Amino acid sequence: MREHHRPRQADDGSPVVWTGRATNRLQWLAAAGGAACMALGITLAVESPWTSGVAPLLMAVIGCVAAGLLVLFGTLAFVHVAVKVDDLAMEVRCGHIGLPRRRILLSHIVGADFAPSVTPRQWGGWGYRWRPEKGTAVVVRRGEGLVVRLGDGRTFTVTVDDAESAVRVIRGHLHQPTPPTPPAPTGA
Repeated sequence: MREHHRPRQADDGSPVVWTGRATNRLQWLAAAGGAACMALGITLAVESPWTSGVAPLLMAVIGCVAAGLLVLFGTLAFVHVAVKVDDLAMEVRCGHIGLPRRRILLSHIVGADFAPSVTPRQWGGWGYRWRPEKGTAVVVRRGEGLVVRLGDGRTFTVTVDDAESAVRVIRGHLHQPTPPTPPAPTGA
């Protein structure tokens, strides 16, 4: 039997831990193309009556299998993204095995903003992206996103459903007063 936990609530009623996801089902088509390319390479290796020598056959097989693996795993890594915000950090995990993964401590975040429309075109495609003038992003689909501003002046953007709630939670964690630290003992 599974245990279900209710999300903890902060004093203002907002959740202490927030989780969100975004999915791009279109990536499955690209993954199927990668699998087909791999299947072609395997078929060439097993059934091909290649008459022009072993070297061209070997190059064709390796090329098809390598291209298929790159496309297959490159697209499966960005079929979906999962974001978790707790009282210590924001964690972003991509794909079914959670890689690539990025963990940003809340102490490194100076602000969070809602982006109503993030597109792959703005970032140069789907996936884990970097642009010098914009920062870093994880873009798995077109739509709303979360933009966090880091203390070093960089930004990190991630497309995720219900990004407005994530912004509220992050802002709530950032504005919580820290408990006072006791004064250091003087050596008098």
